Amino acid sequence: MAKIERFEELIAWQKARELTKEVYATTAQQPLARDYGLADQMRRAAVSVVSNIAEVSERGSAAEFHRFLFMAKGSCAELRSHFYVAFDAGYIAEEPFQELKSRADEVGRIVGGLRAAVAKRKDGSQ
Repeated sequence: MAKIERFEELIAWQKARELTKEVYATTAQQPLARDYGLADQMRRAAVSVVSNIAEVSERGSAAEFHRFLFMAKGSCAELRSHFYVAFDAGYIAEEPFQELKSRADEVGRIVGGLRAAVAKRKDGSQ
């Protein structure tokens, strides 16, 4: 695994940042913006993904990196669940729902792959 100097170099962080931007744009639109609780939860989950990746990439051991990526992946799943709630409530249409869910799936896969690579490094196998 190549040495990462800054979190901005991580594709996982870059993709999570794009997803967060999309979540903020979506939650600012009506009727979802009126459901402050759901919109806030969606924003918090998205920010959690991008923040956990950033925070751990510049600190700690491989074990800590693995743990924070585990939390980022969990927040990504939480965000996908919120997309379903917003869709089921009629706050977002089918096409934006599918696009958001697809982006969250991609971020989850990338974070999962990074986590697997870190686990191999943590366990000492290459």
